[in-house]
Amino acid sequence: MAHKADLFLLILFLVWCCNTSSSTSPEAEVLVKFKSSLSINAALDNWNVSINICDDDPKTRGKFWTGVTCKDGTLFGLRLENMSLSGVIDIDTLVNLPSLRSLSFMNNSFHGSMPPVKKLGALRALYLAYNKLSGTIPDDAFQDMRSLKTVRLEENDFKGQIPGSLSSLPALVELSLEGNRFEGKIPDFIPRDWKLFDLSNNQLEGAIPSGLANIDSNAFAGNNDLCGKPLSRCKSPKKWYILTGVTVGIILLAIIVIRHRYRRRKALSLAAEEAHDKLGLAKAQYQEQTEENAKLQFVRADRPIFDLEELLRAPAEVLGGGSFGSSYKALLSNGPPVVVKRLRPMRCVGFEEFHEHMKKLGSISHPNLLPPLAFYYRNEDKLLISEFMGNGNLADHLHGHAQRTPGNIGLDWPTRLRIIKGVGRGLVHLHRELPSLSLPHGHLKSSNILLNSSNEPLLTDFGLDPLVCQEQAHQFMAAYKSPEYIRHRRVSRKTDVWSLGILILELLTGKFPANYLRHGGGAANGDLAAWVKSAVREEWTAEVFDGDMMKGTKNEDGEMVRLLRIGMNCSEEEEDQRWGLKEAVEKIEELKETESSTDDEFYSSYGSEVEVRSIERE
Repeated sequence: MAHKADLFLLILFLVWCCNTSSSTSPEAEVLVKFKSSLSINAALDNWNVSINICDDDPKTRGKFWTGVTCKDGTLFGLRLENMSLSGVIDIDTLVNLPSLRSLSFMNNSFHGSMPPVKKLGALRALYLAYNKLSGTIPDDAFQDMRSLKTVRLEENDFKGQIPGSLSSLPALVELSLEGNRFEGKIPDFIPRDWKLFDLSNNQLEGAIPSGLANIDSNAFAGNNDLCGKPLSRCKSPKKWYILTGVTVGIILLAIIVIRHRYRRRKALSLAAEEAHDKLGLAKAQYQEQTEENAKLQFVRADRPIFDLEELLRAPAEVLGGGSFGSSYKALLSNGPPVVVKRLRPMRCVGFEEFHEHMKKLGSISHPNLLPPLAFYYRNEDKLLISEFMGNGNLADHLHGHAQRTPGNIGLDWPTRLRIIKGVGRGLVHLHRELPSLSLPHGHLKSSNILLNSSNEPLLTDFGLDPLVCQEQAHQFMAAYKSPEYIRHRRVSRKTDVWSLGILILELLTGKFPANYLRHGGGAANGDLAAWVKSAVREEWTAEVFDGDMMKGTKNEDGEMVRLLRIGMNCSEEEEDQRWGLKEAVEKIEELKETESSTDDEFYSSYGSEVEVRSIERE
C-alpha cells in the first residue's frame, strides 16, 4: 500500500512538472530571445516568461510585456516605439512568430542597413520611421509581401533608388519615405486609393509617373529635380535654341553697355549735385526708421528690460529648429536667460500691426500661458524673445529626448493628468482673451508646451496666426493639419479643440502624431487618431496606453480610458460631432488620479449615443 501511495505521489509530481515546464509559451521564449539581440533594451524589462503574453487579467494587464499587442488572445504585433532601443532587429528570430502582423520600431536608435523584412511574408504593417537606418535598400526587399498595407521608413538615412518591389505590392495603401536620400526616378506604382503617400525631402528626379498625378504636390516637395503632374511641367531641352538665345543676348547686352557708358559720361556732372541732395535726405529717413523700429520692443512690464546690443553680445546656444525657425538660449549678463526665436514666415504684416498684436499677446496673464517678453522687427524676419524654461517641452519628455535623473521613470499618470488639465485651463483662458481670433492658439502641439520645474505646463507660440503669411501658415502651423482645413480649406475655433484632442491621444499613447511633421496638406487625422479609433474598435483599448505611464499604476485604468474617449471626441473629423472647448475641459476637470467608477459607467456616459451639449458656440 505504501508503494502505491509513493507511486501516486510520483505521478502527481511528474504532472506538476510537466504543467510547470509547459507554462512558458513558445512565443514568450521567442520574444525573450529577440530582446537579447538588442544592446539597449531596458524598456522591455517587464517581459516575463512566467506571465501570459496575452494576459487578460485586469490586475496585471499593461504591467507586463510592454509593446506586445494581441488580438483574440493571440499575439498580433510589436509596438516598440519611443524606447531608445538599439542593436539588431533580429528578423530571423521574429520569423518564429507566425501570427505576427504588425511591427513598429518608430523613434528609436537603430543603426545599420534595412532588416530583411520579406522573411515576414504575412506582415501587414511595418513602421521603422525616425531611426538611424542607412544604406541602399535591395530592390527585392518587399518581394511577395502581398498582405503589406503600411510601410513607414521616413526620417532615416536610406539612399539609392526606391526598391521596385514596393511598387508592385497589391495591398499597399500607406507609404512614407520622406526625409531620406532616395535618388533616381520614382517607380511606376500600381494605381490605388492611397491613404498616405509621401516621398518629400529626398533627391528624386525625372518625371512623376502618371499613376501618381492626382497625389497632393506636397508629397513630392523637397525633390528639386522632379517634374510633371502634380508639379510643374517637364521641360524638354532644346540646345540649338538655347545657344542662339545666349548669342543674341550677348550682342544686345554689348550694345546696351556701350550706349549706357556714353549717356552716363554726359549726365554725370549734372547728376552729381542732385545725388548729393538725395543722399542727405535718404540718410535722414533711414535713421528715422532705424530709431523707430530697429530696437527691442518690450510687450510685458513685469520683467527686466535689456537692449538689443546686450542681447546680441550674450553667449548663446542653439536649442533647435521649430516650425517658424531656429531657437537660441541667450545668457544675459544681468538677468535670467531668455529664448530668442526667429520668425521667418511673418513678412506680410507691417510694423504697427505687428506691434499692436504683440502687445495684446504680452498682456495675457495666466499660470499656464507663457506670453512673449519682447520682439525685434525687420522686414526680412522677426525675433521673438520669451522666458527660458530649463525643464524642456512636453514632446521631449514623451518621446525620450529629455534627460532623466536616476530613478525617474518619466511622466506617470498623475503627472500627465495634471499637465492636460493645465493645458485645458490655459486654452480656455486664451479663447476668452482673444474672442475675435478664429484660432486663439493655432499651433497647439506637444513641442509648444513647456514644463516648469514642477512639470506644470506653459503654452507657447499662441495667437500668431494673424501674423503669419497665409501661404506659409498651412505649411507649418498645427491648425492647418486639421480635417476641416485639409477638406474644406477653412479653420475655426473648434480647430484648437481638434489639436487638443490629438495632444490628449499623444499624451496617453506616447505615440508621436506624424501628421504634424508633414509640410502642407497630409492625411486629415494623420495616423494617431485613426490608429486609436481602430484599436478601440477592435477592443484593444489597453494596448494603446504608453508603457511609461502604466508603471506604478494600480486602479487608474478607468480614468485613463475616460481621458482617451475625451481625446477621441475632441479629434472627431466632423466639426459638428466634435466637442466644444468648454465641454471638453469640464470633462477633463472631472477626472481623478485614481479610478472612481467602472468602465461600463464610462461608456454609458461618453459613448457615441451621448448628446453633445452646445456649451460654447464656436
